[in-house]
Amino acid sequence: QYLSRTYTSRPSLNEVVIVSAVRTPMGSFRGSLAAVPATKLGSIAIKGAIDKAGIAPEEVKEVYMGNVLQAGEGQAPTRQALLGAGLTLGTPATTINKVCASGMKSIMMAAQSLMCGHQDVMVAGGMESMSNVPYVMNRETPTYGGVKMEDLIVKDGLTDVYNKFHMGNCAENTAKNSKITREEQDSYAIGSYSRSKAAYESGVLAKEIVPVSIPQRGKPDVVVSEDEEWRRVDFSKVPKLRAVFQKENGTVTAANASTLNDGAAALVLMTADAAKRLNATPLARIVCNSGENELSVIVKIEIKQVLVCLFPVNNTFCKLDFQL
Repeated sequence: QYLSRTYTSRPSLNEVVIVSAVRTPMGSFRGSLAAVPATKLGSIAIKGAIDKAGIAPEEVKEVYMGNVLQAGEGQAPTRQALLGAGLTLGTPATTINKVCASGMKSIMMAAQSLMCGHQDVMVAGGMESMSNVPYVMNRETPTYGGVKMEDLIVKDGLTDVYNKFHMGNCAENTAKNSKITREEQDSYAIGSYSRSKAAYESGVLAKEIVPVSIPQRGKPDVVVSEDEEWRRVDFSKVPKLRAVFQKENGTVTAANASTLNDGAAALVLMTADAAKRLNATPLARIVCNSGENELSVIVKIEIKQVLVCLFPVNNTFCKLDFQL
């Protein structure tokens, strides 16, 4: 006997709102969160988002989480994360890999699912633990001589698979083609870290962070509640650092490139009707999204750029932000 399905045409798409948004602290590479797997960080973020939304876990119909470096995490990382957050066994889970845009793409896909009426309450976000990414070696070991091991952070996360180019070299080419100087990049990096410091000191960032408790053998748990990286920067040393990828006239350094980090973030999204039913307060409404850049979104929804209050910029290298 075949399963019978019926489809109902809709005059318009559902309105989609975000009702909560949280994240863990961002730990430095092999730093404060190194002992916590990506799936555990994801669990903490998912649970924190649901708690902040003030809804029961049973209300969440599906979860999408971005996760790039999945080697060694075990099967279905997002399913591990949602079960660790206390969601039901029947909750569907999907892990998304779009490299740096994985978390954002999971939110876009969740919004589309809600707009189309496939679900009415979803969680979306991203999780990563670069500190726990393994080294690997080819299964075909040589009969004589040594075995080469590869770092999967570099191989699966930071190298163009087609031209065997590291992202840092791509950034160097972009800087040269766009005539972006080392001084401009350093200044931008210092400004970014300075804004992070100011945001912490004003208490703004504390509102979005869910602390991570790390069990200790025979000792009280260690609680991590702040981003780690911004405290490690010495601004006086930024202009003196050597270029990492191109020794001659290079501009990319450890300071003006993004760092390797551990952390997770999650949002609760739902239709406007579900928000009314659950008495959840919307933080924002999703109007449109794009897979290209901010300006293409503006064209899609036919608004003037001057009306946009804020352009959040998140990129791996300073020179790409200058291009925007």
